[in-house]
This record gives sequence, C-alpha cells and structure tokens, in this order.
Amino acid sequence: MAERILIVDDERKMRQLIGLYLTKEGYELDEASSGIEAIQMATNQSYDAIILDIMMPRTDGWEVCRHLRIGGSPIGILILTAKTEVEDRVKGLDLGADDYLVKPFAPEELVARVKALLRRKSSPLNEEPVEITAGELFIQPDRYDVKVAGQSVEVTAKEFEILYLMANHPGRVYTRENVIEQIWSIESEWQDPRTIDTHIKNIRTKLKKAGLPFNPIKTVWGVGYTFNTTEGT
Repeated sequence: MAERILIVDDERKMRQLIGLYLTKEGYELDEASSGIEAIQMATNQSYDAIILDIMMPRTDGWEVCRHLRIGGSPIGILILTAKTEVEDRVKGLDLGADDYLVKPFAPEELVARVKALLRRKSSPLNEEPVEITAGELFIQPDRYDVKVAGQSVEVTAKEFEILYLMANHPGRVYTRENVIEQIWSIESEWQDPRTIDTHIKNIRTKLKKAGLPFNPIKTVWGVGYTFNTTEGT
C-alpha cells in the first residue's frame, strides 16, 4: 500500500506543485488549505507524513505541529519555511518537527526529504527489534516507544532513532556525520550536522524532565556523542 501524505499550504499553486512532484513517486496525497483543516484531517485520518507550511494565516504551521505532538501523533513532519534564520529552524525541531525545508527548494530535495521521513517504516528497527533497558530507561523499537520508570516519554521519530542507534551500540562514539549517514542515509548531503545537536538536546531535556537520573547521551568533546550508562553523568 502506498504511503499517504498530507500537504498543507494556504497557497493552492504551492500545494499543486508539491503534489506534482510527489505523485510521480506513487504516494497517496491529500491537501489542506489551512492549519485548522490540517488538524482536523490529521486527527480523523491516518497519514504517514505531513508537509507543513509555516506561514499561514490564523492557525500557522507552528500551532499545527504543536497540536499534533501534544496529541501524541507519530506522523513524520516536514516543515516548509521561507525563513532562513537558524532560530526558526530550531523552533520547528523543538516543537517536534522531524525536518525542515527552506523555500524555494529543488524538487529532488523535497522528494529526498520525504523519503527520509518515510524510510523509518522499512528500517531495520522494525525487522529485528531489540528492546533496550538501561536503568530506568526502556526503549521499545517496534513501537517507537521510550519509557522512564514505566512512563512513556513523547519523542519524535528522529529523536527516537538517534537514541536507539546510540543505545544499541553503547561502546561506539558517533560523529554528527555518522548519525546523519545512519538515520538519513542517501539524503545526508542535504542535512545540516548542527540539527543533530538540536535533536540530542531535545532528547536530553525530555528524558531529564521525565525523571531519568542520568544523561543518556554523553558528549565526547571534539568528536561527537556516545550512549551513556547509568553510572555516567
């Protein structure tokens, strides 16, 4: 069955243009012209990914993203923005978006980033899932579920994949480029290595807030990151 994607933009021509690019890839597509409509559609129907424009009147893309994540939606979120400031990109990731794309964009880049969001469904995580326990931290890959002391912690798909990657190889140190290659694969040439820092910061913050008594991802200065043990800080 083809993956289903929701395209959200208040500009009809932009929705049609994005749809033209993705139709060639065989995806099933729906459109929403406002943030309110997007929330209603994503709540009542199942989508594998949402392409979400930020600058919309009334209910903007930030609010849609926030609403979906608060509701626990696992949908892959790719935000579109005309803003190039780092702060805006970081804001999207902090709200739970998995990736961002700055307008104007090349068709090939859009398709590559959408494929990156959808690839997790065929990830080795789903083929041979290995549950991981580290102190009060429990990671369940077949459900993309993270728990601290038995309580689920809401993380995005990319945050989960980064945490699981490192937890599944606790003795290895990963550079930002290593993580990009493992998680984003062939689309890595379009990824900013600094986004890894943001994802890891979010992981740490969420698990600390949930009561995890140790830092799960340790910084190896000048190199990258590695999974921390319960004995670490």
